[in-house]
Amino acid sequence: MTASPPPGRAGARTADAGPHTTDTGPYTTDAGLLSPVRAGTPVERAVSDHAWLRAMLDAEAALARAQAAVGVVPASAAEAVGRAARADRLDLRALAVEARESANPVVALVRELTRAVAALDPAAAEYVHLGSTSQDIFDTAAMLVARDALGLLRTDLARIAGAFAVLAREHRDTVLPGRTLALHAVPTTFGLKAAGWRGLVLDADTRVAGVLAALPVSLGGAAGTLAGYVEHGADSGRLLAAFAAETGLRAPVLPWHALRTPVADLGAALAHTTGALGKVAVDVLSLTRTEVGEVVEPGPPGRGSSSAMPQKRNPVLSTLIRSAALQVPALATVLTQCLVTEDERSAGVWHAEWQPLRECLRLAGGAAHTAVELAEGLVVRPERMSAGLRLTGGRIVAERLVAFLTPLVGKGPARDVLTRAAEASDRLGRPLAEQLGEEHELAGRITPAQLAHLCDPGAYLGAAAELVERSLREDAGPFLTADGQR
Repeated sequence: MTASPPPGRAGARTADAGPHTTDTGPYTTDAGLLSPVRAGTPVERAVSDHAWLRAMLDAEAALARAQAAVGVVPASAAEAVGRAARADRLDLRALAVEARESANPVVALVRELTRAVAALDPAAAEYVHLGSTSQDIFDTAAMLVARDALGLLRTDLARIAGAFAVLAREHRDTVLPGRTLALHAVPTTFGLKAAGWRGLVLDADTRVAGVLAALPVSLGGAAGTLAGYVEHGADSGRLLAAFAAETGLRAPVLPWHALRTPVADLGAALAHTTGALGKVAVDVLSLTRTEVGEVVEPGPPGRGSSSAMPQKRNPVLSTLIRSAALQVPALATVLTQCLVTEDERSAGVWHAEWQPLRECLRLAGGAAHTAVELAEGLVVRPERMSAGLRLTGGRIVAERLVAFLTPLVGKGPARDVLTRAAEASDRLGRPLAEQLGEEHELAGRITPAQLAHLCDPGAYLGAAAELVERSLREDAGPFLTADGQR
């Protein structure tokens, strides 16, 4: 007996099963439905299948030009390869399906490119992919795609850091409760919080800039010896330099087919970036809670609406950023694991990098693009911060009171008095200053005016303002200097 498909799944689509199951149907396209953090952002186009195809063709054309520059390929042949290397002339889906036969898309790409070159100049066709191997082309293309994506990312990070600098400066002295383990701890300032966010973003940008500057071409031939290139008469050093110049990438000392540091470094920088943005997102999510309301996300009417609860305006920007921050580190772990690759080219390890690398790039790029809007439009509500400071009746400065009372009664007794007074203040719902005024140990040792001043949260901010000013004078984050040194 054949089981019936469950309702709402395959059985519900009998009438239109044809279009949905063809190779060119809507199921073959990743439109970002399940990844709204990057849907419609510039990075999507920069790392799309079409962009990857274009980058592989650019790598092939650059290789031909480099070989012409060192006298291995006729200039006319290199010119023909360049003219034929157009992504719009190739069937992207057909190349993807054909890649199943070789486990990578370059083999089919070279075949189609050779045909296109032959149609322009039959004699030039023999110079397509001369002495090369699939990994040289694909890895170089991956670095070209990464370069475009990282450029977009850095542009957005600069805007985010700039917006946080404005918030830090404007709210240098805006007091709010500092929270540790979800509870009020001691007072802090929103300016210091924003300065910390900026510091994380600057650190991320420093890491991304370092990786971007080091992105290498891939040139090694079949097993990393460049034998195929040398056999056709190329001087390996001159060819590598020419290829790097044609692509704008760095010339590595050694072929890196099985030395995957460039990809692992990309993953690490992107994980750090989304982590930094994720920290901002979770802070905003916490501060925007109904009962807190110290900040509000920007957005047009209707954004964040609930399908069931019309009173809600959900913090969607922070939600999207956090979703990326939770995914990228896991994907970057795959890239780090791919450092453990066997021999001179792996079976499956190199191949396992491709999709996680693209996801890291587009999730990080999507998160940063989303964070621009969040940072530049965040609404700060000092009045709610002030209200929050009053919630504990002055208990938020208990640390300060211990420090003040210790010289008067001793450290142990000071803590005992504050603990007892704080508990009574909470239980009775009265200000801590009033409760302390009735503690017999303090009789005659401190005046009501002194207690009122000591219990003022705005008078216990330590070096917060100085820290904000210091951070705004720096062009790098708190952990990395401008030259990338710790």
